[in-house]
Amino acid sequence: MTEQPEQQRHTFERGTDGPKVIVAGVDGSPSSLRAAAYAGGLARRQNALLALVYVQPLIPSGAALGAPVAGTTEEIAEDLIAEIRRATERVKGIFEVRWEFHTFRGDPYNGLVTAADELTADAVVVGASESAGHRFVGSVAVRLVKAGRWPVTVVP
Repeated sequence: MTEQPEQQRHTFERGTDGPKVIVAGVDGSPSSLRAAAYAGGLARRQNALLALVYVQPLIPSGAALGAPVAGTTEEIAEDLIAEIRRATERVKGIFEVRWEFHTFRGDPYNGLVTAADELTADAVVVGASESAGHRFVGSVAVRLVKAGRWPVTVVP
């Protein structure tokens, strides 16, 4: 038997029969909610698991100036879960989608990379950045695309 060249060896094959896990980043922004809805449609059509991921920001304790930041990010996560549950109830019996909600801590890019790795994602869906500053620094979506580890869909 001949040995395969290094570039042809694969330790994990993604998407052979369509995606099995689709990760969608949500943060409560309109574009992230559109991304979740788009990913939900993909998951339904592909019979894939929709993994909705909220990345809770890590803010140094001194930067918060006494504000209860951890509690605020927990509230955001709880609000997102409630909103997602309401949305799934509205389409119950019409569309069935298997979904899970996950929270990770850190900056959005590293949190989504960790989520996609841990959940063995076949695809990542995110909303387009609504921040003007990302033209200079680079948005999470652009950084995910440049990582080149998963197909990435950016929803406006």
